[in-house]
Amino acid sequence: MTDAAQLGVRLRAARERRGFSQQAVADALGLPRTAITNMESGARAVSTLETTKLAALYGQPASFFLSPNEAGEDLSVVLHRALPEIANSSVTEREVRRILDLFREGAVLKGLLGQAVEQTVPNYATRMNSAADAIRQGELVAQEERRRLGLGSSPILNVAELIGEQGIWAAATGLVAELSGLFLNHPSVGLAILVNVEHRTVRRRFSYAHEYAHSLFDREQPVTTTRQANSSELVEKRANAFAASFLMPRDGVSDQLRQLDKGLPSRAAQIIFDVAGNRGMETEIRQRPGSQAITYQDAATLARHYGVSYEAAVWRLKSLNHINAAETATLIEQKEVGRRYIKLLGYIDLFDEKAPRQEDEQELRSQLTRLALEAYRQDEISRGRLMELAKKLGIDSAELIELADAARND
Repeated sequence: MTDAAQLGVRLRAARERRGFSQQAVADALGLPRTAITNMESGARAVSTLETTKLAALYGQPASFFLSPNEAGEDLSVVLHRALPEIANSSVTEREVRRILDLFREGAVLKGLLGQAVEQTVPNYATRMNSAADAIRQGELVAQEERRRLGLGSSPILNVAELIGEQGIWAAATGLVAELSGLFLNHPSVGLAILVNVEHRTVRRRFSYAHEYAHSLFDREQPVTTTRQANSSELVEKRANAFAASFLMPRDGVSDQLRQLDKGLPSRAAQIIFDVAGNRGMETEIRQRPGSQAITYQDAATLARHYGVSYEAAVWRLKSLNHINAAETATLIEQKEVGRRYIKLLGYIDLFDEKAPRQEDEQELRSQLTRLALEAYRQDEISRGRLMELAKKLGIDSAELIELADAARND
């Protein structure tokens, strides 16, 4: 069983995820606020009935609070606790197990090569008191991460590759329909991200960025899931704000609008210096009526530029105050026209049907192949082990052996 301190930590984390104050929880349970404070500090025992009520209030199974420390548990056990629905789908469970096995193989190879499995990305864990806090934190950290990674305002061409470069495993696989993605933090694999391969490419890109936010903010949890049912939680709002800002930076969106000759005020005062009169002269520049209206073509162009969905581009424009509520509603109503326009431009790979699964595993396969070849070159794994890894990666074993031997002869 969990000790009082560990239970308190989980109770507080669950409360903060839901955005509840201690007083609100106390009122719901009919207790004084100090009782909740003492529960979360480990100074007060929590009855079975109270645990059941708190679990229902926080949208968690009671086992989440009562189970032992996950750090010593097998990853499959931890995952089944967080995702009980995968047991209802043999295909989903098989696919998730396959990817987790590849993550473990990668962790083992890193260990053989003396590479740290631990992540090197910063930990931005910060408490939140409101949705405004969550959104502000997501925006600020997205800006900081873009600065740290030297991205400027440029589009991120391959989100999974970028995540992989930070020492985090990332792949798309078969998940239940309502699950967009999940973030894992377990000693057997390190940090890892899974997104739903059945979702469109643009949605998967957003999911990768969303789960990357969980790796930056929420890594104290062994599993963090993203689904419609928990979208109101503060951690999910923060991750969504991060993903939007990370994929579509504020300055970059403004630059794109300027290139489209949009986003300018309808009237602007200009001051010029009159050399003859040695004084300043003010004049007013008026834009042509309707010229600054942001249309579905503009939203679609922005979506294409940053590789996001049409809807994500529209909502980003709204969050940055480039359009108002009525304009947002109009543009959302035109989403099918916007998608057709994007297809007309020739960007079907991003905005039409899902890409082949092989492409979604390309980055993971690349990482593991590189590690396997290096481990073989350093005599850390045998030829037979290399062939076994080739089979798991879906790579021609004979060709991999040939490439591995060539590396040894260099």
